[in-house]
Amino acid sequence: MNKIIGVLIILLTVISCKTDEKKQIDVSEIDITISVDRFEEKFYAATKESLPQLKAEYPFLFPVQNPDTVWLNRIQDPKELELYKKTQLVFGDFKAEKLEIADLFKHVKYYHPTFTAPEIITLITNLDFQNKVMYTKNYLFISLDLFLGKDDEVYEGFPLYLAQNFEKTQLPVAIAKAISQQFVIPEKSRQFIDLIVNEGKKMCLLDSYLPSETDARKMEYSTDQLEWAITNEQQIWKYFIENKLLYSTDADLYTRFVANAPFSKFYIDIDKESPGKIGVWLGWQIVRSYMNNNNVTLQQLLQTNAEEIFKKSKYKPKK
Repeated sequence: MNKIIGVLIILLTVISCKTDEKKQIDVSEIDITISVDRFEEKFYAATKESLPQLKAEYPFLFPVQNPDTVWLNRIQDPKELELYKKTQLVFGDFKAEKLEIADLFKHVKYYHPTFTAPEIITLITNLDFQNKVMYTKNYLFISLDLFLGKDDEVYEGFPLYLAQNFEKTQLPVAIAKAISQQFVIPEKSRQFIDLIVNEGKKMCLLDSYLPSETDARKMEYSTDQLEWAITNEQQIWKYFIENKLLYSTDADLYTRFVANAPFSKFYIDIDKESPGKIGVWLGWQIVRSYMNNNNVTLQQLLQTNAEEIFKKSKYKPKK
């Protein structure tokens, strides 16, 4: 009996995103080595004399077309120095974040055994919000100046839908999203249903990588925005069906319902009440429904095309 129970437990743990409930798996025995390189500390301590050595150590961070005067001006720039001081206060020795990232990496490796932990390089990008976190096979770049807290005065010029995610607590989600991009194969079809289901796959990966994280943080929504999506799920689906959007290849649909934006564009009265990228959220619900109604693993999900996922999802919006 104990052996049977053990087998059942193993089967349950390899099937992720199976229900809306949080799945907790034991990753304590997974071996991950975390290396954090605080580049920003070295950069803002550099001098004219030591800069060449720093450039030799990090050639990928110093475009060859930029003369040394560009970097020396940045090192002495009062605004950048202020950002640097703020990151030091917010992140300190980065130990807490290192533990969170280690747990995230262990979950990624659990589902993708060939995954190897990249070297983490922290830096300041002078509020380049489009590059908060960048992931390659060997490196993970984290722009610390974009996680200082949404109410920090340096973000006064940013729209709320962006600034609300400039929180230190949002860092694990930003990293997980960057990593998830590497495991989801883009759909060749440009139909709207393919776009949103593909985004739903990425969100399902976040369910697996961050089992204790809230849905609001994973969607980069406020709690009110998530509640709006849940409450209006049936109406959103009805709108997509009645306007025959699912199989449309209109490129404008990506901007209206998938791209990050202050609100989704239904072109009706509810627009200003809605959160952006509502198509991503709906695609997530479709993929969750597929996992709930089909005996497949996460790896099998990633290899299944969007059309098949949609047809077998038996998706029905909650009333």
